[in-house]
Amino acid sequence: MFNNVYRNRKVLVTGHTGFKGSWLCLWLRMLGAEPVGLALPPETQPSHWDLLGLDMRSEYVDIRDRVKVREIVEDSQAEIVFHLAAQPLVRRSYREPIETWDVNVTGTVNVLDACRNSSAVKAIVSVTTDKCYENNEWVWGYRETDRLGGHDPYSASKAAAEIAAASYRLSFLDKGNQLLATARAGNVIGGGDWSEDRLIPDLVRAVKSGQTLEIRSPAATRPWQHVLECLSGYLMLGEALLSGERKAAEAWNFGPEKEGNRPVEQVLQAVKAQWAAVEWHRSASPQPHEANLLYLDSSKARELLRWRPVLSFEETVEMTASWYQEFIENEAVSSIRQLEQYCALASQRGVAWSEAVA
Repeated sequence: MFNNVYRNRKVLVTGHTGFKGSWLCLWLRMLGAEPVGLALPPETQPSHWDLLGLDMRSEYVDIRDRVKVREIVEDSQAEIVFHLAAQPLVRRSYREPIETWDVNVTGTVNVLDACRNSSAVKAIVSVTTDKCYENNEWVWGYRETDRLGGHDPYSASKAAAEIAAASYRLSFLDKGNQLLATARAGNVIGGGDWSEDRLIPDLVRAVKSGQTLEIRSPAATRPWQHVLECLSGYLMLGEALLSGERKAAEAWNFGPEKEGNRPVEQVLQAVKAQWAAVEWHRSASPQPHEANLLYLDSSKARELLRWRPVLSFEETVEMTASWYQEFIENEAVSSIRQLEQYCALASQRGVAWSEAVA
């Protein structure tokens, strides 16, 4: 996979204790990499990071601590950095706007500045979100060249992080041998996410407590994808950067096929088909603003990186629901098995994880 570019390579992952970060570290270990993590301690109990128990160096540091971030980046001697650390929740950003801007913008700048001053870093993949686009409630997908923006503090801060990354690329990194790309993924689901105010974790907590879940916007449409789908894109992008592909040092969308764009209620119905205990009801109380229609156009990644999703919408939901069922009913953590299953499916379906930037 990925032309063995990660084998025995030092990799820094910020936000490694989070949902995406912990899955990424698991995959990197499977690829033979030597990852180092930089993040806050896990905020949830249980946490996917704790459940995995990975054998790797883990540093608990706030990315707003510029001095410590620089020390760890330099000491790690990482050749590639995957920057995932963030305040990632829309509703929390309404409660804590200053912290959200500080973490998502200042924290990103701290990481990028530490990288540009590192003697080892060759490549950086800075992860933002599909919500970084100025949302016009279009029926077609947003492309990488569309205008950035955001209504809520989370979305706006991620748009600002994209602008900061572009500034560092143009001002500093293009002049040397360091390549920086940004990655924008869809609504990611999968086993091991326990964050607040997210559909699947909230649903699992409701099932566990014998309650029905209160749904804010059942008709809101999102580009749903399994966590391993976007991570395969990040790893392909990292491979391209490490190979010196300067054309890869841009912004990239990694979203599902068009059939993966579904209203919230359809996702719930698909989960219930797998897990009969799932129940929900619509909230009657006023809610903060969130986008109603959001869709990514990932044509660029498909054409230039040769990336494409492996799973159908139904398989994405089934894999997600089964992870939580096994954990709740048997206290089993099926992450390694599911990663192996996903890789086997990719091979069977002719998905080649090898960069092909022209």
